[in-house]
Amino acid sequence: MSQMTAMKRKSLQTLAETLSKQVQHFSKTEVEGLIGLYHELLGESAAQGRGVTGLDRSRFRTLLYNMFGMTDDMIMDGVFRTFDKDNDSFVNEKEWIEGLCIFLRGTLDEKIKYCFNVYDLNSDNYISREEMFQMLKDSLIRQPSEEDPDEGVKELVEMTLKKMDYDHDGRLSFDDFKKAVKEENLLLEAFGTCLPDATNIEKFEQQVFQKQVKP
Repeated sequence: MSQMTAMKRKSLQTLAETLSKQVQHFSKTEVEGLIGLYHELLGESAAQGRGVTGLDRSRFRTLLYNMFGMTDDMIMDGVFRTFDKDNDSFVNEKEWIEGLCIFLRGTLDEKIKYCFNVYDLNSDNYISREEMFQMLKDSLIRQPSEEDPDEGVKELVEMTLKKMDYDHDGRLSFDDFKKAVKEENLLLEAFGTCLPDATNIEKFEQQVFQKQVKP
């Protein structure tokens, strides 16, 4: 058993070394901690004897909810889709590290690309009026007396387009989105919270990285 553990630890260290060379914002030790957490999250499925090929959507969403306080189903699905680069419905170790690298410590340019991908619900490289409407409709408090409760959301979509749609084609391309966010950083999460706040990042990193220091 101890031999197995030693072998597993060795392979984990080798993997951490490889992945830490591929990402900019984590040290090898930090990558080891994140891989350790990844295997903890997979542990329950593996213990139940299921064939486990990575973090599935449900387990990943539980993590986003428990550790980062995310509650919006549509946004959480978008975050999962953005992490799951090969689109196989699982987040593997490499996708996990690369995703968290931007999620926790990304540069503004990396976060712009990430947020755009989360908001591009059908992955066609545009954020359409319909997609904006879907994401914004839960963010407005609707009055029961309103004749058409969707009217306010439609107005918000049009205001957003007016501000962000530089080429006036009725939808946001990546260039539109990037230009708008560069001019006004607050627009980065214009369609919903898809990045953790500083408090949650600190809490998460302390929890994961301090665990390694303990004997």
